[in-house]
Amino acid sequence: MPSTEEARYHEIGQRFAGVIPHVHTLGIRFVAAARGRAILQLPWQERLIGNLDTGVLHGGVITTLIDTASGLAVFLALDKPPAIATLDLRIDYLKPASARVALLAEATCYKVTRSIAFVRAVAHHGDAADPIANSASTFMLDSPGRPLARAAKERA
Repeated sequence: MPSTEEARYHEIGQRFAGVIPHVHTLGIRFVAAARGRAILQLPWQERLIGNLDTGVLHGGVITTLIDTASGLAVFLALDKPPAIATLDLRIDYLKPASARVALLAEATCYKVTRSIAFVRAVAHHGDAADPIANSASTFMLDSPGRPLARAAKERA
């Protein structure tokens, strides 16, 4: 049976994935969560192809997956997550994604200051040591907007 803390992280991850409209539209799924860590999955979908000849997912979809996992990692690093906003997102694409294979994004929030959170992430097909892309990002804390808990209640 999961600990109370594990259950809390899982609940935050599920809520995060359920309240953001584009996450639902793209079919991004919550996989796992821990303190400051998130894993999300994007199933391969023909409608998200960026190269019709190879069937590789569009880079913008991969960027969205990484940014979303990174934002979730920030929420999971904080006891009372405020509204956040991506300040900077740098992604290095290391190789093309494989066609017809789901993509995972693993993100870790490794530093939180009073107003900024710092995150590293990778996108891969199941082996984080063999990434398709890696990223470094920063998030503004207490950005204008509704915190996740309030947004979830309003959408329910």
